[in-house]
Amino acid sequence: MQKIVTFGEIMLRLATPGYLRFIQSNNLTATFGGGEANVAISLANYGIPVEYVTRLPQNDIADWCISELRKYNVATQNIIRGGDRVGIYFLETGAVARPSKVVYDRAGSSIAEITPGMVNWKELLKDSQWFHWTGITPALSQGAADACLEAILTANKLGVIVSCDLNYRKNLWKYGKTASEVMPELVEGCDIILGNEEDAEKVFGIKPEGFKVEHAGGDVDAAVFESVCKQLMKRFPRAKKVIITLRGSINASHNTWGGCLYSDRLYQSSRYDITHIVDRVGGGDSFMGGLIYGLISYPQDDQKALDFAVAASCLKHTIYGDFNLVSIKEVENLMKGDRSGRVVR
Repeated sequence: MQKIVTFGEIMLRLATPGYLRFIQSNNLTATFGGGEANVAISLANYGIPVEYVTRLPQNDIADWCISELRKYNVATQNIIRGGDRVGIYFLETGAVARPSKVVYDRAGSSIAEITPGMVNWKELLKDSQWFHWTGITPALSQGAADACLEAILTANKLGVIVSCDLNYRKNLWKYGKTASEVMPELVEGCDIILGNEEDAEKVFGIKPEGFKVEHAGGDVDAAVFESVCKQLMKRFPRAKKVIITLRGSINASHNTWGGCLYSDRLYQSSRYDITHIVDRVGGGDSFMGGLIYGLISYPQDDQKALDFAVAASCLKHTIYGDFNLVSIKEVENLMKGDRSGRVVR
């Protein structure tokens, strides 16, 4: 099987223990996380050969990070070494009516200083079947946006499938350009587009036609988003599939979770009621990892691919850290309806 390549920033994650607030905590738990790395680890867990590309400094923290990726069978041989620092994010996990908080310390990170030509995309992608990126990467700097575009155009020339998670983060776009200025050229080269209705509206001005979307209370109607999918496909005609994640937020500890996929028609997933969230960070990335696996494994069955993605990401909400450390069997058991959580002996 040909490999999948993902590209983006991985950060040191420093989280308060349990549900402590920053001001209460006298220690932080250190792990790593980042959208495209999270996707890579999901795919590696499903037995898909995957390589992660980023830029990291020559220091012990970066070596530790690379070691973590290798531990989960992610190839790292084309990670570029250079620059001065690994980006950091701080996490305070919320509960019930108190939302989680994320504070970024990633300015001047090694990948933010990447420039076109640093990665030999032609060589790296020549034996690949899929390239994945997210909207976080071009938000970091002009150089990161240019390197991402360089990868997408190379993948297009080589016939490599390109997927993106729109992942709009308004607080990251600080280098003088907006997502609306940068993202369209990149998304034009994508075959698979994942996002939510907020991403579509904030970046492209696309919103559901004739509906008001309400996420509070947990009841999110998938049919509302068919128009968003159609509008995205019209705007970006290369796209063969558009996928929308559906999160209903009852409170910080209790969400509903599902998704819809539009290709030849609208496919809707089962809806999961997640009444106790252990860690929702990385939930969208676990969906993307499950979706890529599903589309490769069930190429003629969009419904099954969507169901795999939703079940995989449902399980991620029960796992601490950014990475979705679940097996295919565990996902398939949930898809079959086993939601009991009984002890496996």
